[in-house]
Amino acid sequence: MNAVPPSGGGPSIGSLRLAGPAVQAALSGYSDLAMRTVAREHGAPYALNEVVLDELVLQKGKLQRRILDVPAHDHPVGGQLMGSRPETFGRAARELVRAGYDVVDVNFGCPVNKVLGRHRGGWLLQDPDTALAMVDAVLQAVAGDAPVTVKMRRGSDDSPLAEARFWTILDGAVARGIAAVTVHPRTVAQKYVGPSRWAFLERVKQHVGAFPILGSGDLFSPFDVFDMMQQTGVDGVTVARGCIGHPFVFGQVRDLLAGRTAQRPTAAQLRAAIRRHWQIAVPFYGSEPKALPHVRIHVIKNRHYHPHPVAALRRLL
Repeated sequence: MNAVPPSGGGPSIGSLRLAGPAVQAALSGYSDLAMRTVAREHGAPYALNEVVLDELVLQKGKLQRRILDVPAHDHPVGGQLMGSRPETFGRAARELVRAGYDVVDVNFGCPVNKVLGRHRGGWLLQDPDTALAMVDAVLQAVAGDAPVTVKMRRGSDDSPLAEARFWTILDGAVARGIAAVTVHPRTVAQKYVGPSRWAFLERVKQHVGAFPILGSGDLFSPFDVFDMMQQTGVDGVTVARGCIGHPFVFGQVRDLLAGRTAQRPTAAQLRAAIRRHWQIAVPFYGSEPKALPHVRIHVIKNRHYHPHPVAALRRLL
């Protein structure tokens, strides 16, 4: 098992060396430019855009322009893709790299029913041939200009066949030349219910050796991050639900791994983080009414870390 980096240093994703082990995950409906910027300003060394369909990357229009607009301050940034056809997947990956994304991440983990019904995301864990064809398409399209990573769950369900397919996809993707894999140790069928089996992450890490593995699942505090790395030996983690409205977790992880106390944010710091989020979201979405739904959930989550959560919800904005 790997030791937790005493200095808080992070893993390498291809030529990209991360400054810390805890990164912001791709969060559908959440990890827009505002969330990524605030996370970076609070210590996230790397952030992923919310997952996007390959078709939307290729479809001319306002949404495509928003997806492909990567500001100079938004680096390093990963673009996570989801789809079902290798040919369009590769073309979309190429567009992400041309736009300035530093990493292309392939989503084989989304458990949403609508996604599964269209043979995307976690559904592909049932079809290793198609999944690996999509990895091939991305690697060929990117042609070494950016590292390619994969996000997986531990299988479509708890059956031995599902687990065997997981290992087939993992080993095939690593052999083809991807740079890192993120593993969420729940099955697709579980969605977010039931235990996240960290012991499975330990098996994965032991299986791949020095190859970079990032863990995911049930990371809601800096202590969770520290525990996952200690217990499983993963090289880093992606923080998802645990950083919605709480960008402070990244600085807390950095402090904890450096041997310092992980400080709880003050009420003033919580308020400042939401104001900063709002400041970026309004021009990004074009108006206050359009930005409000994207910021509201962060306000709701933010108040859980406030010493007076009920009053904070009324007054944060």
